[in-house]
Amino acid sequence: MRVCDLCSYARRIDCAADAGAGWAAMRSRNPRVADRSANHPIVFGAPYSVYVRAVRLALEEKGVPYELVPIDIFAPGGAPPEHQVRHPFGKIPAFEYAGFSLYEAGAITRFVDEVFPGPSLQPDDARARARMNQIISILDSYAYRTLVWDIYVERVSRPASGASSDEQRIATALPKAEVCLSALSELMDGSPWLTGSAISLADLHAAPIFAVFRLAPEGARLLADHDALVQWWVRVSARQSFLRTQVPPRHISDGAGTV
Repeated sequence: MRVCDLCSYARRIDCAADAGAGWAAMRSRNPRVADRSANHPIVFGAPYSVYVRAVRLALEEKGVPYELVPIDIFAPGGAPPEHQVRHPFGKIPAFEYAGFSLYEAGAITRFVDEVFPGPSLQPDDARARARMNQIISILDSYAYRTLVWDIYVERVSRPASGASSDEQRIATALPKAEVCLSALSELMDGSPWLTGSAISLADLHAAPIFAVFRLAPEGARLLADHDALVQWWVRVSARQSFLRTQVPPRHISDGAGTV
């Protein structure tokens, strides 16, 4: 396993990535991290976050050694002060490499693909690349909140922590989830991967979301109605990158009720 995983799955978090960081300030506050990032990429965030996992999947697919530094943004008092420098919105993941810092999972994965050697994770064709970006936008804008927060968290994670599910929230989310799955199935257009004949960043963005969505009974039932996505899931979940980044589901961990 390439990752130098510094955490022991302490508290399970799942959160989105939001938007540049002050590298000079970060360097002055923690020069040891800056020195390490000169040799290999450093990913800051919880390994059970779907967006942290998307970044890790890209690094694994490229064959890039990296370090994962755990950040608990839900700790008492919030994220540590140095993380606010990396990510002014206090979210995860954040990323550093060779004096360059980034936040936002989509920006990080594109950077990883373009900077490091290894198999390309973005189509060469302009139309296929636009389709990849379209699917990533669909996942961020419509699928993540609906599939993860409104269905998985309400049906699986909250009850595991002793809280009640919001049945109305789940019921409202189900038609939206069906629209998401139908749109993705249609855009696949018979291809084995979301954007064509080869795996792309769109697949790596989607896989962590589907990994938790299907744990909810409603998610599994909705997915079963879309054969193209079922077959896609079989392919993507069997990849070594996916297996190497697996962690225990959030709902069986100490922080099960928190997203």
